[in-house]
Amino acid sequence: MRHLILIPGCLAAALTLSACAEKGSETVERAFQDVNVVDDNNLNDVMLTVADPNEAVDYFARALKSKPEKVELQRGLAKSLVRARRNTEAVAAWARVIEMEGTTDDDKVDFADALIRNGEWKRAKQVLDGVPPTHETFKRYRLEAMVADSNREWSRADSFYETAVGLTTRPSGVLNNWGYSKLTRGDFSDAERLFGDAIRQDPTLFTAKNNLVLARGAQRNYSLPVIPMDQTERAQLLHTMALSAVKQGDVATGKGLLREAISTHPQHFEEAVRSLRALETG
Repeated sequence: MRHLILIPGCLAAALTLSACAEKGSETVERAFQDVNVVDDNNLNDVMLTVADPNEAVDYFARALKSKPEKVELQRGLAKSLVRARRNTEAVAAWARVIEMEGTTDDDKVDFADALIRNGEWKRAKQVLDGVPPTHETFKRYRLEAMVADSNREWSRADSFYETAVGLTTRPSGVLNNWGYSKLTRGDFSDAERLFGDAIRQDPTLFTAKNNLVLARGAQRNYSLPVIPMDQTERAQLLHTMALSAVKQGDVATGKGLLREAISTHPQHFEEAVRSLRALETG
C-alpha cells in the first residue's frame, strides 16, 4: 500500500522538477535574449559611428530582413545612407522611418536634413513645418536657417542662425554658413565678421578662412587677414585672393598675388601656375 502512495508522490516530484527545469530554461533564455539586445544596441552604435558607411548600410539592410518592424534598424539604415552620401536612398529610408511606430521629432528633422542634401528644399520645408515649435534643437534651427536662405527670407534666416548659434558649444560651422549667406547677399562686412568669429571658434576651419578672403576681396581689400595658417594654407588663400582681385578687374594685383602664392607654396602649386599662365597669355 505504501508503494502505491509513493508512486503518485514520485510523479508529482518529477513534474515539479520538470516544471522547475522549464522555468529555469525560460529564465536562461530570457537572460540570453537580454544580453543579445544589449549586444545588438552596442553593435548598432558602432555601425553608426566608426564603421565604414557602406558596410553599415549592408549591416542594417540585412538586419531589417529579419526584423522589418524595428524602427531603430530602419533609422540606422537611413543614417548610414546619409553617411555614405547615398542621398536619394537616404530620403526613401527616412520616409519609411517617419511612418513607423516609435518615430520622433528628431527623426523628422533628420528627414528634412536628408531632403536638403538631396536638393529637395520645398519638401524639406514642409517636413520642418510639421515639427512642433517646442522641439528646439540646434539641428532643427540650423536647417530652418538654410531653408529660409534658399527662399531668400533673409530676416528669418538671420533669426534662425542666431538661435542655432546659441544652442551649440561648437558654433563654427553654423557661423560659417551664416557668413556665406551674408556673402551671397552682398553684405560683405557682416560676412567678414562672421567668418572671423567662425575661425576664432575653430582655427582649423579652412573653409571659413577661404570665405573670409573672398569677403575681403569683394571689398577690394587684398591683404591677408591675421589668422592662424600654415604655409600651404597661406599659398591657397593668396590664390583665392588673386582670383578675387581679377574678378574685380584688378588684374595686375591678381598677377602679383599669384606669383606670391607660387613662391609661398612648399611644393609645386600647379593650380596657381595655370591661373598665372592664363592671365599672362590671355
